[in-house]
Amino acid sequence: MTREEVTALILTARIRKKLSWAKLAETVGHSKEWSTAALLGQMTLTEAQASAIGKLLDLPGDAVAQLQVVPYKGSLPTAVPTDPLIYRFYELISVYGTTFKELIHEEFGDGIMSAIDFKMDLQREPNEAGDRVRITMSGKFLPYKTY
Repeated sequence: MTREEVTALILTARIRKKLSWAKLAETVGHSKEWSTAALLGQMTLTEAQASAIGKLLDLPGDAVAQLQVVPYKGSLPTAVPTDPLIYRFYELISVYGTTFKELIHEEFGDGIMSAIDFKMDLQREPNEAGDRVRITMSGKFLPYKTY
């Protein structure tokens, strides 16, 4: 069973059982953001987490085992995303990426923001002109080292 097949089983079971990502995250024991990434094939679950999700979603043993394998990260099928919502993030980086880079380098120096030592929070922000999406991302700054 491939990791893509496991993801498809998870998506189908989540819909069939009418479970939210937040509810699945409670079972995993981490944030809804991290847990959703894990269940979509981008993170590795522990044996206990994989077993708990497997039980909740009635997954076969092969799927539970696959959830514990370190995945090949990066789930987009094309270099430029075609899904409209995901494309907007690509557009955001295309427009503001150099701004992020300049401001991070000015504030922290030469380095990068980690996507490994990272956390994210996604919330709905009520607004009378139309609700907004608030995404807070926090990644450890990793300076480039000289040698």
